[in-house]
Amino acid sequence: MANLRRMTEQNILREIEELPDFGITLSDGCRLSARLWKPKDAGNDPVPVILEYLPYRKRDGTCARDALTHPWFAQRGYACVRVDMRGNGDSEGLMADEYTPQELSDAVEVITQLAAQPWCNGRVGMMGISWGGFNGLQVAALAPPALKAVISLCSTVDRFADDIHYKGGCLLNENLGWGATMWSYSSRAPDPALRENWRDMWLERLENEPFLPSVWLRHQRRDAYWQHGSVIENYGAIKARVLAIGGWGDAYKNAVPQLIEALEGAKGIIGPWVHKYPHFAVPEPRIGFLQEALRWWDHWLKDADNGVTEDPDYRAYLMHGVPPARWYTERPGQWIAEEYGATSHMRPRRLHLTDRGLSNTSGWLSAIIASPLDCGAESGEYCAIWLGPEMPGDQRHDDATSACFDTAPLDVDTDIVGATRAKITLRCDTPNGQIAVRLCDVAPDGASTRITYGVLNLAHRNGHADPTPVPLNEPVDVEVRLDHAAYRIPEGHRLRVAVSNSYWPLMWPSPERHKITLDRGEILVPVRRTSKREEHSFPPPTAAPPWQNETLREANSKRSREVDMVTGISRLIIEDDFGKLKDAEHGLISGSIAREEWSIHPDDPLSARGTCHWSDELEREGVRLRTEARCAMWSDATHFHLSARMEAYENDVLIFERDHSDQIARDHL
Repeated sequence: MANLRRMTEQNILREIEELPDFGITLSDGCRLSARLWKPKDAGNDPVPVILEYLPYRKRDGTCARDALTHPWFAQRGYACVRVDMRGNGDSEGLMADEYTPQELSDAVEVITQLAAQPWCNGRVGMMGISWGGFNGLQVAALAPPALKAVISLCSTVDRFADDIHYKGGCLLNENLGWGATMWSYSSRAPDPALRENWRDMWLERLENEPFLPSVWLRHQRRDAYWQHGSVIENYGAIKARVLAIGGWGDAYKNAVPQLIEALEGAKGIIGPWVHKYPHFAVPEPRIGFLQEALRWWDHWLKDADNGVTEDPDYRAYLMHGVPPARWYTERPGQWIAEEYGATSHMRPRRLHLTDRGLSNTSGWLSAIIASPLDCGAESGEYCAIWLGPEMPGDQRHDDATSACFDTAPLDVDTDIVGATRAKITLRCDTPNGQIAVRLCDVAPDGASTRITYGVLNLAHRNGHADPTPVPLNEPVDVEVRLDHAAYRIPEGHRLRVAVSNSYWPLMWPSPERHKITLDRGEILVPVRRTSKREEHSFPPPTAAPPWQNETLREANSKRSREVDMVTGISRLIIEDDFGKLKDAEHGLISGSIAREEWSIHPDDPLSARGTCHWSDELEREGVRLRTEARCAMWSDATHFHLSARMEAYENDVLIFERDHSDQIARDHL
């Protein structure tokens, strides 16, 4: 009868109320601003809390996705609390960095206060994507008593190895790109309608906003800075139950199987999506994420006996091989399921790199790699998020300047599920070098689709904490770990391994042109039994009514690549115009445009340069605010060089300007 009563309650939608500026005052007096949705009768019938805790501005940043998600949960018996963390949006204080002890301790205090509210039943769950997915796991590792469950999307367990800073010990250009994003985001003003002292708060932010690429570049090894917040350091600290979700079109693929195999009771889902919530993500198919999340919350926060613990541990979308494209609206494929564990039990198929191709047996190998520095032009965005043409393109352009090893045409469909590893013996003619390994699906017409990839800074071949120079022209053994994948190579296609020693503009080049000679190589490809049917099904996507707004300028994304025929410089030019919108309820007008340019000469690693420029607008009656946030990065043989400039305008009058410059020694990079 109790189960029947709970099922009946779930079918009754409760009337909800919204508080746009719910205040949470911390012990040091700093007031955080939250947006709160909860049942109107929660004072008489207390409910659990679902907390989303971010720097991304609830008033004009995440409002579109918040509208689809939080009211839906609130109608079903939850108090949803979307908090602007310290120093962002409409909250007071200053933010010094990402995932600081201050940020995490603030979150613990927020959870404690929310659990004590008269309308809360004392139980809290944390949910978030990207930053919110990261800090959900990090706060769970602090084990606040009220935190019982976490849904972590597009996150990582290792901040050095699997975030936007370094990969395989190589410097990702996203370190500058996302740093530029935060230089813009966290310097924006609060909504003048919510804070009487908004101007003082804004000027304080502008004066103190850190330029985070300078911070991150001072930690080129996996030191204590990166160990902090990396839950891989102590999985046992996490007591809350974790549902982990990711997308094959996203940068953060690896945490889902890692969490499943490390945490008791964890479950995981990976779909074909980019960096978005699965009920509105692309490429399709989408799933009923809200229904899946509700089952998770109902079990762990309301004790509902709904069978969620009996779900397969790992549910992944097996993408079928299709022609390469810079963007997909839909990916053909099917859902597969592993009842226990994720992929570590997959049997690897060993294939050898030989002068004859990719072979089941070992053979002579004498490949020499000296890729031009613009090899990697078809790599796509490191983290596809803005819904422009961001996916990896046809790899033939990059394959042509790489060493490629192909199998014979496959005589059956082959399902690759898990993380491929490449073990290579090589020689390098400089003390610093890098290698990129790509796994590709080659169609009979020659089109090459990237399945997955991995990169390695050769100085980090023995670990990321203590890099050492490469002995010149001496054989060294390296292992390159490629990202997790779930991909079907169709019968008649070939599997290709492509190896290059540059991968621009995804990662910054080594300081010298270098040549790599391959002496021996093999890959271990995790192959699953060929799935003949759908092994799992999800309910269709649903959501609350969308955010109501007026479009003042349409959104638009552009990508172009050009080569200067005189200088030989190759440029990638990006412009993401997010449009300009007016909130239909409270009238705030906001708009943003992000621009990036990445340039390099194919023969000169010291010609590499990246520039970023964000323009942000905020308007309401009688007030027009704008920031122009610019930055650039370049390098010489011994140092990285950074410059940044912030300008702030009120009613088109410059009221603040600030310049930042820095140089940071290269540490085996």
